[in-house]
Amino acid sequence: MAAGCVRVAGAEADPAGCTLSIGTYSLKGIPLEDAVRAVAGIGFDGIEIAVQPGFEGEPSRLPEPRRKALRKLLGDEHLKLTALMEQITPAAEQARHTADLDRLRRVFALAHDLGMQSRPLIQTVLGGGQWEERKGLFRDRLGDWLSVARDAEGVIAIKPHRGGAMSRPSEAIWLIQQLGDSPRLRMVYDYSHYAFRDMLLEETIQTALPYTAHIAVKDAVQEGDRVTFALPGARGTIDYVTILRLFFRGGYRGDVCCEVSSMVSSQKGYDPIAAAKTCYTNMARAFAAAGLNRQGARDAEKR
Repeated sequence: MAAGCVRVAGAEADPAGCTLSIGTYSLKGIPLEDAVRAVAGIGFDGIEIAVQPGFEGEPSRLPEPRRKALRKLLGDEHLKLTALMEQITPAAEQARHTADLDRLRRVFALAHDLGMQSRPLIQTVLGGGQWEERKGLFRDRLGDWLSVARDAEGVIAIKPHRGGAMSRPSEAIWLIQQLGDSPRLRMVYDYSHYAFRDMLLEETIQTALPYTAHIAVKDAVQEGDRVTFALPGARGTIDYVTILRLFFRGGYRGDVCCEVSSMVSSQKGYDPIAAAKTCYTNMARAFAAAGLNRQGARDAEKR
């Protein structure tokens, strides 16, 4: 199974913990090198780099010398590269599908160049539409994506999204099982996409845990008939302590990544560094309340 969803005997007594990270999706416009220094300085254990077009981590923006320098910087700052964030929608058109496969190959190559030698993880949503109409296309295209992941010895983690055709853990699991339950194809757990949908937190964790390779955290807020997103812990709508405890007891030893929604980052006066500090404070408190160790936390004194 992929890193992050391996069940560990005696898990509650295991001193190893999860990493706490934040994604550069929240730091758009900040040079990647500056983002790495800022994230490390705040105290995070890891960083997820947004690699979709328009972001600093897009592979075309990172020639070989810059990749080598970034890899060294990550090591110097004792910061683990936990994932790369993509946003690829499976395409019906063959030409675009072929281009998407090339795009995935470039992202996996970047992951290796930046030092993700142990099962590089790329996470992505799959786009909108209706599940029953799109699931066949998703399965077929993901089959080819999976071949790319196998060649790269990496993992693709698909993320159910409340606004997407794939919006529930059970739907991600259907795709994974249709494609042979490969350890190279897993899912992202993000309760903000299940909240206020008659989907109990404990039940979604029980369903998703065996297939989860990555956890994203942010608050969801009900505003009339609309759900909006907020910084993790800012509105107190999601029980992160329970999420951490249940995943840890189930053997999860992967990353817990703070995600700042574009609903937040697009607001006038948005301060990305202040937002990152708020995310860290709130989630570090949740780790402590859950009684869990963090991988890399002992390295924080070196920063």
